[in-house]
Amino acid sequence: MQIMLDNLKRTYGSLHAVDGISLFIPSNTMYGIIGKSGAGKSTLVRLISLLERPDEGEVFFDDVRVDNLDKDGLIQRRRRIGMIFQNFNLFSSRNAEQNIAYPLEINGVAKAEIKERVARLLKLVGLEGRGKAPISTLSGGQKQRVAIARALATNPDILFCDEATSALDPQTTHSILSLLKEIQRKMSLTVVMITHQMEVVRDACDQVAVLNDGKVVEQGLVTDIFAHPNSEVTKEFLSHLVAFEEPTDQMVHWSKKHGAYTLRFRGGTTDQPILSKISRQSGVDFNIRAGGVQNVGDMEIGTMLVDISGSEEEKAKAIESLRQMGVVVEEEETV
Repeated sequence: MQIMLDNLKRTYGSLHAVDGISLFIPSNTMYGIIGKSGAGKSTLVRLISLLERPDEGEVFFDDVRVDNLDKDGLIQRRRRIGMIFQNFNLFSSRNAEQNIAYPLEINGVAKAEIKERVARLLKLVGLEGRGKAPISTLSGGQKQRVAIARALATNPDILFCDEATSALDPQTTHSILSLLKEIQRKMSLTVVMITHQMEVVRDACDQVAVLNDGKVVEQGLVTDIFAHPNSEVTKEFLSHLVAFEEPTDQMVHWSKKHGAYTLRFRGGTTDQPILSKISRQSGVDFNIRAGGVQNVGDMEIGTMLVDISGSEEEKAKAIESLRQMGVVVEEEETV
């Protein structure tokens, strides 16, 4: 199920929560929407998931406009949308399997079919044999697995994850993201991840849109965004990345100072002795203040924070050589 947003706007009084957003979300993909608090993420997901109507603009699912459906049409369309939330939103009075069964019950599905589907979903999310467990006895990760199974109960074609891992510890987050990726592949779902964590985008998503002040400031393949970020918001997100599991994914700092330049290496360039070659050719010296390599999808993206010493002519030559060798060079703004 592909999603297209055309110039969506939503205001609350004087607040432009969503201010002219247009996006194309391909079918059968993991798509990230990232932004800081107040960027417009929550409002945007409410518009896409048909919980609110936009003031202006249009929402299309597979080229069919859906934001203008009547009440009955909206109810039918929402039944094919799954939602996962940060705080699980489970019924404490029901056990695991009863929580999963709830949307099937209100849709009037036969009891025998409910039982069969719930058992299949418990196995899918790794909770086989835990169906009778009271919600209070489950860990945070297990609760989120129940919430995922419940979201999948009605066989949705779109799954929204609204800060679905924000309440979890790093290891549990890693396992939930792996589970979501596996489910997406098995069910050919369109999964939209709404988050303020760039680690979620890095470890789970194929494409991403970066929001700021109700607008999209950057969008594209995750590998492209990590290798060549354009907006200051994206660069700030990347500068605060941490690892969920592998310590080698973190930046190693040798200095408290940031460095005058940020260098970004992509793919094969991460294994090349590029700086030593350019130092010999141009006569400059590189002072590396921090560096690290992380896996983004199936690609390695390297980042270095450096100072470059030499004459202005030598530095310009070195920077040009770096760019010719496929390295993205960002000069830090001086205040």
